[in-house]
Amino acid sequence: MRAVQIVELTGPDTALALSEVPDPSSPPEHPLSPGSGVLVEVHAAGVSFPEVLQTRGEYQLKPPLPFVPGSEIAGVLREAPEGAALRPGDRVAAFCALGGWAELAVAPEFLTFALAPQLDYAQGAGLILNYHTAYFALVLRGRLTEGETVLVHGAAGGVGTAALQVAKGLGARTIAVVSSEAKQKVAERAGADAVVRSDGPWKDEVREISSSSSSSSSSGGGGGVDLVLDPVGGDRFTDSLRSLNEGGRVVVVGFTGGAIPEVRVNRLLLSNTEVIGAGWGAYAMARPELCRDIGKALEPLIESGAVAPIVGARFPLDRAAQALREIDERRAMGKVVLDVR
Repeated sequence: MRAVQIVELTGPDTALALSEVPDPSSPPEHPLSPGSGVLVEVHAAGVSFPEVLQTRGEYQLKPPLPFVPGSEIAGVLREAPEGAALRPGDRVAAFCALGGWAELAVAPEFLTFALAPQLDYAQGAGLILNYHTAYFALVLRGRLTEGETVLVHGAAGGVGTAALQVAKGLGARTIAVVSSEAKQKVAERAGADAVVRSDGPWKDEVREISSSSSSSSSSGGGGGVDLVLDPVGGDRFTDSLRSLNEGGRVVVVGFTGGAIPEVRVNRLLLSNTEVIGAGWGAYAMARPELCRDIGKALEPLIESGAVAPIVGARFPLDRAAQALREIDERRAMGKVVLDVR
């Protein structure tokens, strides 16, 4: 089968090679579910920031070279273990951790879900990593409740658009932070109630916008959001803390901006606010039932139309390096996808 491999750790431009590699063994087996797995005929594969890091050897998961990257796939189920809810021929979206940038890939059964008829394969390839992360961060870690106001950084990217849609679907008010007019349009398409620009006085604008929200009344009239979801990090983090109302939470999901911020904890003390980590990956991988529960929680949001992954740039398999550059150079709007078939 055809697959893209990382053959050296020199960055997106030179680390990849399109190769012919052996098909997965039958019956399929995945390291996250020893002794079992599902085999998927891949039609579309997601491209995410971890793959950028993997091309430089900077991600925590460091398989020996060469290896096939790609954690998210959508396609047609070929093989499944006995007793599985899904059957060969079903359209599915799956998280495979590695091996997704290929014509065939193996995923654990507990991270393979039926792909709703209203979603296409490209949308399916942007479903699990981003939307499970968004739900985990907003609900399970951030304790989001209906009527609260959520500020989302990086709101035009994959996690950002997912967070906007999930928050809106759960009855929250959403404010998006973006860096350009084009990204503003993407955030609005994802359902943002208000959009502010990161190159402007966004903190003050957020406090003004949120002051009209009834859920922010605990801030004493000065405005402020209940929850900030931050996949970016960097120098805007302090202003994220300042954007909170009393009792607000900043949920950290990543550092695509490069710099890892530091927190002056006196800010948390004085305003009774929180900084919360939301690392979905390793936590969820060890808890199959959690993965199934999040998948089930997202089903009504998909059926209602609240969740519909926004697909951005699409590339054929042999242009995977260009797909990575979209993310590495902060141009990505929506989910970047490889069309495998």
